[in-house]
This record gives sequence, structure tokens and C-alpha cells, in this order.
Amino acid sequence: MGDLKVVSVEGKAGLKEFIEFQYTLYSGDPYFVPQPRMAIKDLLNREKHPFYANADMEMFVARLDGKVVGRIAAIFDKAHNWFHEESAGFFGFFECIDNQGVADALLRKARWWLKARGAQVIRGPMNPSTNYECGMLIEGFDSSPMVMTTYNPRYYPELMEKAGLRKAKDLFAYVSHAQKIEMARIDRVADRAVKTNGVTIRPIDMKHFDAEVERVWEVYGSAWARNWGYVPMTKEEFRLQGKDMKMILKPELVLIGEKNGRTVGFALALPDVNFALKPAGGHLFPLGIFKILYYQRLIRSVRVLALGVVEEYRATGLAAGFYAMLVRNARKLGFGPCEMSWILEDNVLMNRSIELMGAKRYKTYRIYEWN
Repeated sequence: MGDLKVVSVEGKAGLKEFIEFQYTLYSGDPYFVPQPRMAIKDLLNREKHPFYANADMEMFVARLDGKVVGRIAAIFDKAHNWFHEESAGFFGFFECIDNQGVADALLRKARWWLKARGAQVIRGPMNPSTNYECGMLIEGFDSSPMVMTTYNPRYYPELMEKAGLRKAKDLFAYVSHAQKIEMARIDRVADRAVKTNGVTIRPIDMKHFDAEVERVWEVYGSAWARNWGYVPMTKEEFRLQGKDMKMILKPELVLIGEKNGRTVGFALALPDVNFALKPAGGHLFPLGIFKILYYQRLIRSVRVLALGVVEEYRATGLAAGFYAMLVRNARKLGFGPCEMSWILEDNVLMNRSIELMGAKRYKTYRIYEWN
């Protein structure tokens, strides 16, 4: 197979090589959405990004006869292990040519690095945790990914399986159309739940954005803590995500539920900024930023990526109140296609509810694991 080496990423040149490989690999793929290189560089910055306050990461590239043919990151997430009381390691940012030998070498290197730090089970892909992009696409390769979701070639799942990895969990993505959803039944459930519980649901107040993010962060742990794969976020990490989203969000699609001054739930839907990022090709300068601004005005799709209530309200139907308001507001703003993702495969109640509302499952992502 030639001279194959997997080596650690070192220095600015090594980081650039790690980042650029993805753009080279997907060149010509009509569904790939190049994310801004600057954003990826910031996410991989182990000195400055707040994720790494509670995590260690090592990046590797594979070279075949001197040419880069793959990459992977090994991630030891202390926040995950502390919360779940286990010793797990993770891999992420995986990209590879269609070559089993290269994939095996990359995965072995990540496994070796994580085992040396005490990992007893290894899962992925996580980029770098479930709070960001995660999962490998295994169904639904015929469309571009929406904002903050992954995309990969069709051959990736086979590389994982032949390397000995097994399914840990599947994640579902559903699609519907905001203008076509039958709202009569949803409205009845939503109105009754909101009135019965005495909860007020309102859009985020952009004039007090930082304080609003703080309120959401306080309820985030309670609303999501029992979800499989949940990873607690520090206030600094949560603030940074809020700051990044602020540039693209619509206040009417970020909803906060309150009762007697206490935040009891929230919902977040984002316009599919990937539609605007695609023409820029991963570059912001010199012309990329103007392309993004132009195409951002033409976005008509939206992704619902978070909807949760604190545990004591979970069985009250309050979630329907958030969903109904999201749909109404999306209609007013002129949005059409609406993705709801991701939903755990064993979240039977949520999957059934979404299907009853007429949504269709159109993508499946998989988290793999091996010992």
C-alpha cells in the first residue's frame, strides 16, 4: 500500500494541513457545505476555546507516500466522564479517502492515545462533543446538511464497520414544511398546556441578550441532563455558542418559557445558514463575506435543534406550546422546509409525536463505539 504514516499535528502548518484536507477530499461533491475555515480553526484552538478547559485533544493526519489521505482527533472529555461516571474516550473530525488501511491506521492511533489516558470505551464521531456537530451520516445522502449537522461520503459507515466498530446509538432527522403542517390538533394541546401550567412563552429579548443566554444556561442542565450523551457545558462555553448563533438567529425562533420569573424551558430554531455558506466555499475574504450576506437573505429553511423543559413539566404537554409557537412564527417569517434534529432513536414518545405531526424521517446519523 505504500509508505503509510499517522503523525500528530504540530504547529500552524500542521493545523492548516489538518483543516484543508476536508476541502480537498470533498471537492466536487454537490452536497458538501464548506464551513468557514476561521470558524473551524477557532473550534480546534486548544488554548482558547472553552471546551478544552475540561477536555484534552490530540489531532493526527495520515500520510501515504507523503500525501495527506486522512485525519482524526482523539478527545478525552473530562466533563462527560465526570457526569456519567465512566471513562470514555471519543474520536472526531474524521475524514479519510476510501481506503480501509488508512481508516484502520487512523482509528488505531486515536484508540492508542485514548487508552493511554484510561479510556475503557471509545465513541464517535464527536466534533468535539454532542453539543456540536456529531454522528456519521448513514442514510440520507441526497441533500446538503442543515446548520450544525454533519455530512460525509457513503463509504464511511463501511470503513467503521470493517474496522470493528459497532453501533452505539442512531440519531434521527425529520423534515416537514412550516406552511403545510396541520396545526388544529397541535394548537389545542399547546393552548391547554400553556394555560394549565400558567407558563408564558416569549421570544428572546435581543436587547438583553447576555442575560437571556444566562437564563437559558441555568435551565439547560435540568432540561437535557437525562438525555443519552449529554455533556454539561460551562457558562463560558455556553456564552460562546450563544455569541456565534447571535449573528444568524431570528428572535421569533428562540423561545423562552417562564413561570413566576423562573425559566422552565426553551426552544431554539436556526435559519439554515448552510444555504448561505455554500457559495462562499469556506472563505470569508475577500468575497466570501459578501456572498454570505447576499444569500442569507434568501434562506427559506430552518432547523429546530433544541426544545426542552425542566423535568417537572416534561409530562404536561408544554413542549407542544413551544412547538406551536415556533411553527406560527416560522410561517410569519416566510420559512418553509423545517428540519427537526436530532432525535434519539429510542426517544419513542418524541419520534411518535413528530411523525403524528406529519414529519418524515429523512436522515439517520450513527454514533459508533468500540473497546
